[in-house]
Amino acid sequence: MRRRPGIGGLQTAAAARDQYRLLGENVAKLKMDLMKEQLATFRSQLEDFARKHKNDIRKNPAFRSQFHEMCAKVGVDPLASNKGFWAELLGIGDFYYELGVQIVDICLATRPHNGGLINLEELCRLLNQRRKSAREAVTEDDCLRAISKLKVLGNGFEVISVGKRKLVRSVPTELNKDHNEILELAQANGFVTVEEVARRLSWSSGRATDALETLLDEGLAMIDDGHRDGKRRYWFPCVSSISSFVGNETL
Repeated sequence: MRRRPGIGGLQTAAAARDQYRLLGENVAKLKMDLMKEQLATFRSQLEDFARKHKNDIRKNPAFRSQFHEMCAKVGVDPLASNKGFWAELLGIGDFYYELGVQIVDICLATRPHNGGLINLEELCRLLNQRRKSAREAVTEDDCLRAISKLKVLGNGFEVISVGKRKLVRSVPTELNKDHNEILELAQANGFVTVEEVARRLSWSSGRATDALETLLDEGLAMIDDGHRDGKRRYWFPCVSSISSFVGNETL
């Protein structure tokens, strides 16, 4: 017959478990303290790096992107506040807040033509065109960082992916799966027809018409009835250049 451990044995086992638990906690604390120390050292080195390469960070878009990646790895957000060390050292907060204001202006100026949905690549091009007298070039990465700060304005500003492209939405329009598939299809030529949508997506003509008319009502599409084949074209400025629609002076 197997004997049960006595009270003394149980107490010894419990004491051993407590010792192992305390040992584990101490090891975890040591590791955490070491990690905090290493992060503090890295942050200090990051500040020294930023001081040394201040001009490169401001003027070189690729260098600026790599700098942001380094910051992210140690939990530093230079854009978290427009005040403090990073703003004083680099003026980088001011740089992105300025970009944000200019992005809002461009989105408002182009909204009558694209319904509040603009290709990120086109937005970046217009932004650089507007800032041609500025010393700093602007990349799509810069635009994305500036747009992320515009979320405080509410649901109006958001970056969405349609196929291989990124579109910037400046109005609270909700696009469903059908709308996204049509926009992705329109990227080839800038326009689609009801017949093309129905054929390429294996939809009924009613489903295609309903989705296209919704996009038209939202201001995201423009219609062209001037073709010999009599088929209505639905054009989408948000997936093509809007240069022919909007004069540079308005931007």
